[in-house]
Amino acid sequence: MSRIGKEPVTLAEGVTASVDGQKVTVKGKLGELSYTMHDGITAKAEDGRIVVSCADDAALGNFHGLARALIHNMVVGVSVGYKKQLSIEGTGFKAVLKGKELALSLGFASPKIFTVPDGITCTVENDGLQVTLVGVDKALVGESAARIRAYYPAEPYKGKGIKYVGEHIRRKQGKKVA
Repeated sequence: MSRIGKEPVTLAEGVTASVDGQKVTVKGKLGELSYTMHDGITAKAEDGRIVVSCADDAALGNFHGLARALIHNMVVGVSVGYKKQLSIEGTGFKAVLKGKELALSLGFASPKIFTVPDGITCTVENDGLQVTLVGVDKALVGESAARIRAYYPAEPYKGKGIKYVGEHIRRKQGKKVA
């Protein structure tokens, strides 16, 4: 059995959960999320907690911990939400939000266009130098931030590019002139 899977998920205030066979649905003030568990994994909602259990199969131990972690992420998402902030550094680099499209000017011939998925709220601050992504689904927020960052990851010589706020870019020394 998984040590993580054994821990019950405590529901935050204002969050309700329902279990229908293999499907777990969590509702809160920010929205609603659902997850279908792997066969052999079961969950029970009782006393403001969700208890995840698995059959006595050693192969299901990984799915046991995974299911518990995903349900916990859903509870946190619908009660508090998730946020990722990206910082853009470089001369002439900036982001502009046009409806559901984020246009990134990163020194290429044409701007890179990122379509913001449904369920994500995107804001641009500091004259286009900081992008904030907010949503209830942790995986979707993280994946969206990673895709935006992948257009031009911060490089180690000048430090220009897109990086997460708080991320430290280890700088390298450039070529020395003889």
